[in-house]
Amino acid sequence: MDVKGLNYSCTACHTTKGHKISGRCYSQAAPNKHQLALPKDDGERLACESCHGQSPHKNGDILNHHSDKVSCQTCHIPQYARGGIFTKMWWDWSTAGTMDENGKPIVKKDEHGNLIFHSKKGDMGWAQNVNPEYGWYNGSMIYFRSSDKVPPGAEKIGINSLNGDYEDPAARIFPFKIMRAKQPYDPENRTLLIPYLAGKKGSGAYWGDYDWQKAGEIGMREVGLPFSGKVDFIDSDMYWPITHMVAPKEQALSCEECHSRNGRLANLQGFYLPGRDRWGLLDRLAWIVLGLTLLGVLVHAGLRFISANRKGGQS
Repeated sequence: MDVKGLNYSCTACHTTKGHKISGRCYSQAAPNKHQLALPKDDGERLACESCHGQSPHKNGDILNHHSDKVSCQTCHIPQYARGGIFTKMWWDWSTAGTMDENGKPIVKKDEHGNLIFHSKKGDMGWAQNVNPEYGWYNGSMIYFRSSDKVPPGAEKIGINSLNGDYEDPAARIFPFKIMRAKQPYDPENRTLLIPYLAGKKGSGAYWGDYDWQKAGEIGMREVGLPFSGKVDFIDSDMYWPITHMVAPKEQALSCEECHSRNGRLANLQGFYLPGRDRWGLLDRLAWIVLGLTLLGVLVHAGLRFISANRKGGQS
C-alpha cells in the first residue's frame, strides 16, 4: 500500500497473535476505541483512530466533530474499485447449468476479461468506480445462519444485517459494498441450500452432474440439516464494510455530497441531517429571522439616508 510513500504491508494494520490475523466485524466492534493508540496498545485490531486519533483534522476544524457519528472511511473512500480494477456486484446462481447446443459448458467474458457467465456459476455482474452505500454501524453484525428460516413470502433475504442506529453511541455512518445475488434455497424447509459443489461426474457434485437436487441432498446431509428435495432461488443482499482503498485527502468527499437533498445519505433515515432534511417550523423561523434582519438593514439604511439629507439641507 502506497509504495511511493509509507509502503505499508498488511501487518502494519492487521496485527497477529498465534498465527491469527486480526480482522473485523465478528466478535468485536470494528470501529474500536476512539482514541490514539499504537498497535501494541490497541489489542488485536486497528481502527483509523489508532494512528490518527479522534481529532485528525486541524484544531478547531468542524470536521473533527464528525468523528462521533461518521466513520473516517465514509469521507475518505469516495469510491471503491478505482484505478482500472473491477469488483463483482451480482451473482445469479439460478442460471447455472445452462449448456451450449452440444451439451458443453459455456464461458463468457466481457471486453475487460471479467467472467460474466459460466455454466458452473451462472451470471455475474461487475462494476468499477462505485459509490458506496451507507448505514449506521456499531461494528457488529447479525448473520443469517444455515438453520435460520426464510420468512414466508419473502422475495429477498439479508445474509447479514447491521447493528447500530443514530441513538447508539457506538454506531457511526459507515460505507458498504452490498453484494447482491440469487442463490438456491429449500422452499419447503425455508432454509438456504448448502450444495455439494466440487466433484467428479457421477459423484452428485453440482459441478460434476449439474443436478441441484443431488447436490443439495449430499450437501445438506453433510452439514446435518434437513432437505425436502425441492430447490428454488431467492435474492439476497450482503453488507461488505469498506475500509481499504482510502483516497488521497484531496479526493475526500465535499460537504455538499452528503448535506444535500439528493446526496449520498439521502436514503439514510432516523436522524436530522442539515442540508438534506426540512423541518417546517425551523424553516419558518429562519425565514422570519432573515426577514427581520433584512427589515432592520433597510430601516437603518433609510434612517441614515434621511439623516444625511437633513444635514445637507441645514448646511
